Amino acid sequence: MDVFQHINHARMVTLLEEARIPWLFEDGRPTVTLRDGAVIADLHVRYRGQLRHDDGPLDVLMWIESVRAVDFTIGYEVRAGGAAPDSAPSIVASTQIAAFDIDTQRLRRLTAPEREYLEQWKRA
Repeated sequence: MDVFQHINHARMVTLLEEARIPWLFEDGRPTVTLRDGAVIADLHVRYRGQLRHDDGPLDVLMWIESVRAVDFTIGYEVRAGGAAPDSAPSIVASTQIAAFDIDTQRLRRLTAPEREYLEQWKRA
C-alpha cells in the first residue's frame, strides 16, 4: 500500500505477473516452453478505481487479445475479491509477450501447440 492508501503501481504489475505465470508456465501446458525464453514487449495498465489491501484477495480475469507469429497479448480485468463479474473493473491492463530464444538472443516463432493453446483463450 502506498501513501494514498491503495495498492501502488509496482505492486499491481507484480500481481498481474503472479496471475499469468501459473496460467502459462504450469507443467503440462503447451506454453510451458515459454519458461525458457519470453520477454515483455509492451505493458499497459489503466486505473479506473482504487484497490486497497482490504479488497483482497483480488479477482483477476485474463484472456488472450491477439496471437501473432512471435508474440501474443493478454488482457486483464482486476476487481476486488468477491465483486460481481459484471461489475466495472478497477484495473484494465494488457501485456504483450514475445517468444525469445535465449541462445541466439532473437525472437522466435510461436510453435503450433503454443498458438493453439493461446487461441483457445481468445475472448469471443
